[in-house]
Amino acid sequence: MAYLVGPVPDERTALLTFLDRQRVALRATLNGLTEEQARSTPSASSLSLAGLLRHAVRTERRWVVAGLAGRPLPGLWPIEGWGEAEFTPSPEETVPSLLDAYAAAARETEEIVAGVEDLGQACAAPECAHWSARWVLHHLIEETARHAGHADIIRESLDGATSLDRDV
Repeated sequence: MAYLVGPVPDERTALLTFLDRQRVALRATLNGLTEEQARSTPSASSLSLAGLLRHAVRTERRWVVAGLAGRPLPGLWPIEGWGEAEFTPSPEETVPSLLDAYAAAARETEEIVAGVEDLGQACAAPECAHWSARWVLHHLIEETARHAGHADIIRESLDGATSLDRDV
């Protein structure tokens, strides 16, 4: 069963592996599409595949870099002007550049989480200190899975392709 995560040796590996599985599913919805298709909004919502990918990059970096690691993240943290703009890529944010940014965010997450001694430890950012590293990873899995599901519906609206038709 290609969609299942295999056995994992520990909780940290499990959380990172399940998160990556959802990232793969989200990225796969963009396979074979033009930039125009990736930016289109064919369903009842105003979401596009490129917009979902943009949001996923920004969300992961906010929670891990700013929240968990407590590092400055100008322009992304603190969140300003939340709304539809969060899901609207600029002309410079092409699908290839967003995919590269998502891969970089994944590497950054793995590096930061590798440095976390105890998944029960609090986030370093004072405004996030009531959440643990474990909670952040569970939340990112939830958030990414939710948007991967949205992306499946959008992709199917575009060309009828389902997740079973794509390399995931």
